[in-house]
Amino acid sequence: MFNKVILVGNLTRDIELRYAQSGSAIGSTGIAVTRKFSGANGEKREETCFIDITFFGRQAEIANQYLNKGSKILVEGRLKFDQWQDQNGNNRSKHSITVESMEMLGSQTQGGFKDSHQDQTNSQYSNTSYSSNYQNPTGYQNDSNMNSGYREQESFAQKTPKRATNEQPYEEKIPEIDIDSDLPTQSQNRQNKPKQNIDVNIDDEEIPF
Repeated sequence: MFNKVILVGNLTRDIELRYAQSGSAIGSTGIAVTRKFSGANGEKREETCFIDITFFGRQAEIANQYLNKGSKILVEGRLKFDQWQDQNGNNRSKHSITVESMEMLGSQTQGGFKDSHQDQTNSQYSNTSYSSNYQNPTGYQNDSNMNSGYREQESFAQKTPKRATNEQPYEEKIPEIDIDSDLPTQSQNRQNKPKQNIDVNIDDEEIPF
């Protein structure tokens, strides 16, 4: 079955931090969630619900270090039904939230956050989410993580070696032909020209003497 709860509100008391025998931290507090609506006559009304919430592990230590009464946070977790007996033996029960991730809202200037490490935590831990496993403390997804793909592409483009630009373009060489060298000169023509023997027939009667 699906069991998921998301609440936004203010802490009703400081974090009560304790440690189990295993050494795991447990932080208990409450959150006040207010719903605003209009009544039957159009008047503005508010309805506030008070719910106990519990942090575990490193998340409990972070909450105890930076949150106190009045801090505005967003919590995401599962609904739990608790049963016990009081000192008089009466059966008691209540619903609570086991926090799986949280996001700190607002800033120290708006109040509700502890003053320890003010200069560092004011910008570092404001609007920051924490997950219970703390292997990847992104918690409630933040759009700023979508820029990683661009950084990886930019880094890859910087590392890619540029192609050498000093390559000479290929030029097809056309052989030079000396036309004059292959043609015989006039002197060579006269030397190489064969002599012709011309036979002249003269009649004796045509000689004028």
